[in-house]
Amino acid sequence: MAAAIAAAADDSIVYKLSALLEEVRPSAAALRAASEAADAVAGLVKRIPTQQATHEAVAGFVRDLGLAGEKLAFTFRPPEVVRVAGSHAAGGAVARPDVSADLLVRLPKECFHEKDFLNHRYHAKRCLYLHVIEKSLRSSPLIQKISWSTFLDEARKPILHVYPAKEIAELPGFYVRIIPTASFLFNVSKMNLSTRNNVRAYTKDGINLPTPKYNCSILEDMFLEENVEFISSSVADWKALQEALVLLKVWAPTSKMWTKGLVIQPTKKRTITKEDMVCFLKTFDVVICDVSGHVNLASRMTKSAFIELQDEAACALNCLDKCKDGGFEELFMTKVDLGAKFDSCLRINLKGNLKITTSSFCLDDLAWRKLEKDVQSLLQQGLTDRTKMIRVLWRSTPSEWNIMDGFSEFGSSPLLVGIMLSSLEKSFRLVDIGPNPENRDEAIKFRKFWGEKAELRRFKDGTIAESTVWESESWEKHTIIKKIADHVLTKHLSLQKEDLIHVVDQLDFCLLVGGQDPVSSSGALFEAFDSLAKKLRLLGDVPLKISTVQPLDPAFRHTSVFPPEPHPLAYEKSLEDQGMFVTASEDEVNVLTSGYSFLLKIFHERDGDGKAQNVPSEDKELFLRSQHSSMINGLHGRYQVYGPVVRLAKRWISAHLFSSFISEEAVELLVAYLFLKPYPFNVPSSRVAGFLSFDWTFSPMIIDINNDFNLKDEKEINENFMLCRKSYEQNPHDIEPAMFLATSYDKASEAWTRHSPSKPVLKRMASYAKSSAELLTNLIIQGQSGQYTWECVFRTPLSNYDAVVLLHQEKLCRPHQVLFPAETPNGKLVICGKPCKDFHPYMPLNKGVVKSLHDSREKILVNFDPTTYFLRDLKSAFPKTFKLWYDSIGGDAIGLTWENSKKRGRDEADETMLDPASILKEVGNVGKGLVRGVYLLKAPKLHLACKASDTGPIRCEDKVVASWSLSPSLKAARSRSAAKSTTQEDPVMPLLRAD
Repeated sequence: MAAAIAAAADDSIVYKLSALLEEVRPSAAALRAASEAADAVAGLVKRIPTQQATHEAVAGFVRDLGLAGEKLAFTFRPPEVVRVAGSHAAGGAVARPDVSADLLVRLPKECFHEKDFLNHRYHAKRCLYLHVIEKSLRSSPLIQKISWSTFLDEARKPILHVYPAKEIAELPGFYVRIIPTASFLFNVSKMNLSTRNNVRAYTKDGINLPTPKYNCSILEDMFLEENVEFISSSVADWKALQEALVLLKVWAPTSKMWTKGLVIQPTKKRTITKEDMVCFLKTFDVVICDVSGHVNLASRMTKSAFIELQDEAACALNCLDKCKDGGFEELFMTKVDLGAKFDSCLRINLKGNLKITTSSFCLDDLAWRKLEKDVQSLLQQGLTDRTKMIRVLWRSTPSEWNIMDGFSEFGSSPLLVGIMLSSLEKSFRLVDIGPNPENRDEAIKFRKFWGEKAELRRFKDGTIAESTVWESESWEKHTIIKKIADHVLTKHLSLQKEDLIHVVDQLDFCLLVGGQDPVSSSGALFEAFDSLAKKLRLLGDVPLKISTVQPLDPAFRHTSVFPPEPHPLAYEKSLEDQGMFVTASEDEVNVLTSGYSFLLKIFHERDGDGKAQNVPSEDKELFLRSQHSSMINGLHGRYQVYGPVVRLAKRWISAHLFSSFISEEAVELLVAYLFLKPYPFNVPSSRVAGFLSFDWTFSPMIIDINNDFNLKDEKEINENFMLCRKSYEQNPHDIEPAMFLATSYDKASEAWTRHSPSKPVLKRMASYAKSSAELLTNLIIQGQSGQYTWECVFRTPLSNYDAVVLLHQEKLCRPHQVLFPAETPNGKLVICGKPCKDFHPYMPLNKGVVKSLHDSREKILVNFDPTTYFLRDLKSAFPKTFKLWYDSIGGDAIGLTWENSKKRGRDEADETMLDPASILKEVGNVGKGLVRGVYLLKAPKLHLACKASDTGPIRCEDKVVASWSLSPSLKAARSRSAAKSTTQEDPVMPLLRAD
């Protein structure tokens, strides 16, 4: 069976790869059109007449090379060779959407002097030669537009992007890159990497230093044609290699590199010596020696870029090994950007920084590359083993470059830093221990680097050492990386804190109450539970001995957005009742102790085999919750950041009014899947919107936290999945369940998503998630701009609903948790109401109202949320009229969307038709005392009829409308006289297991 499954998987990925190749490769006709366009540009370049070229045309560029006042004029002559290169010349290894053709233009030797390789004279004349080409092409009707860019982001080596006037429908935005080459222009011996100084201003203590990067910049142009020819001849007749190159372009480079460096020269023709390779490896971080043996093709690649490449390659191998269909979706269909890949991101504004403005733009290397390395070095030295990877990236070339401006606009975009943490224990530690003061040299170096943050400390084991301390509350330890980076970069790079924007805590605002994360005080909750559990296990006068007390509330598995808070009425000073206040019913026991309310339920697992199908129906929910809590607790033990990510996800779900349609447990499983199957990212991926990008309709999501599943289990899960999808062909728009979450305790996805969300709701969720993900990516890379802020990730547009109900915020049970008070929607006000005086979320404690502590407990309610009961009454009164969308955590707005008339049934359609305003008035009356206003935004496509259900409080026929405060569900809630503050979450619910 395993072989058959593997064979099927192989066939599947081959088919998908073939389809992907067909999709991304342009047609033969499009390639011919592109080739003709490139040939047309080549013809124009060849026909440019001989003329005088003066450097005034590129004065800014020449100035910034340090050549102001130099005589650089020469007589322009047509290029010696003009040829199409790149993918178009390499056998068609072209991949959309970024399609261009390279046009190599060989610079004539007559335009240069023998020593123009010195002091950037070659680079200046190279630019001037291109300027003549640009000026000539602009007058041609065959050309639509010309722009300047750089060769591999090297500012001193500009190139031209030429856009033909005739567009190619299949290749929108196609352009030709004109790249100068310098074959046979200079003597190779003058470009020795280890000994030659060709930029006389590059000195140290009056001594000329070698200029390997500058030399390699010229050598690259000298041997570019030879390398292109080698690649073209290698690829032209090798179809499999062409296809591999296309897939490589779709994914990313994964070639494995060796510490000894790579050599492209054929073995039989190899001229490069071991000494040459030692020189290359000493000079550059990464070495790929070209076919000539003189040029390092990876001369610009930094060590951090190479480490990232290795990490991507390792991740790709994991995808191939562990993902279905050979990881096709993960490797080729999922975009990996900086914000998704790294745990923390940093944007640094270096525009106008003194390290650039007071130094030459170009010496051996470019000033931007030098500053890039400085940032990398400082962060690595400051963060030490707290990080697994630091990736510094600076796209310094401006998007629109006027060559006349020189380099003045280079570096205006922010430098980006991606930080991947090693482990939370290392990354979030409070103290860094440095050298012993007796080691004088190291101690001085430590203090020089850290400045005022360095201090001499004696530790518990008697050790005395230099150290740095990063004071942080427990709930803000994730900002320690930010604090260290701020200190190091502002001290050593003349930066202000405003120049540093960390993406690490921008979403924390939605988890805070009064400026603090309430999770920080949840230790008292755990202590209260432990105390209660101990007392319960010691009870001796009960028919069945209590063997286990298990907490089921999300707070105990670290996934509650806002854990319960202690309340003064939940304490008891008497020792007579063991510090508890208890009420009981046939089904449950309520206990007030240590400031919290606990709801106790008894569960007796008769067979004890741990299988849901053998549990009595009345106990099945408790069994599933028990299994789920145990599983999620285990996951949190492995991934401590799992809890905060779930809290963000739940807050996002609620903020966009999806609380009616997806349970907390389902959200926890969705995020769990991200941690267990993070590919193509690393664990964890902390962006809240990413978890809804799964193909729910045709694929089951298997959450195997403890690696329990074998092939038989997976076969059973797939059979269950196909069984629940059997009606798809007949009714593809209404699949239930639309979300299939399989776990070890629930292989048929019956526990949390059996009836909700439906496919239309899930589609809406996915759309919102995609929008949020795009916004997050832009915020991470570009920062806040105008109306687009971090808060927008959690703001939901009320205009997307047909009607909106606004609630009195002061009458909500948790008014302090409202994230954004709802604004008045742009619609017709149908009904408005005043707040009820009988209910208030905070119990008054003055003597005129409360006579005793016992009396106050009699007046408050357990598990009472006015919004929940209001929604329950609306669903009872209007079961098929509209969908209800709300925020269960802290929202004062409810969205309504009209149901499709087909779903309402023939009987309802035959009823007296009421206009939508009448229905919305009834909605307002149901919530009298809680509802602030009801607004109609969009009328239904068909008139709606209203018929009250038999158990509802409304009878529309005779206009008898029950007051909201007297509805049956509210009366039931008021009858429960146990003490729990309405400012809390739902009561903490431990599970008592009896044997």
